[in-house]
Amino acid sequence: MKGGKCPVEAAIDVFGGKWKSVILYHLLPGAVRFNELQRRVGDVTQRMLTKQLRDLEDSGLIHREVYAEVPPKVEYSLTKKGRTLDPILQDLKVWGEKYAMNILKKKKDQK
Repeated sequence: MKGGKCPVEAAIDVFGGKWKSVILYHLLPGAVRFNELQRRVGDVTQRMLTKQLRDLEDSGLIHREVYAEVPPKVEYSLTKKGRTLDPILQDLKVWGEKYAMNILKKKKDQK
């Protein structure tokens, strides 16, 4: 495509990368607090998770709700736009179960 990104590249820029799609996947069932989301995502640092959440919020894919409590309670959830990724994330999950897990296992076995 002359002068612009292809649509796949644009999509990957918005929700791709190591953590964003994983974060979105873990928000599919509903709103999640920061610490619970960090536990679900796994090996992500607090700083990186915060950055990725801000990027996803800036993109309009997630909503950050701050409750006036002590200590402050913050929950993250998918927006209507974020929910449109549900079928894509579900397909990635199925593909990961069928193929990616085996690919990673073979790579590990080769080391």
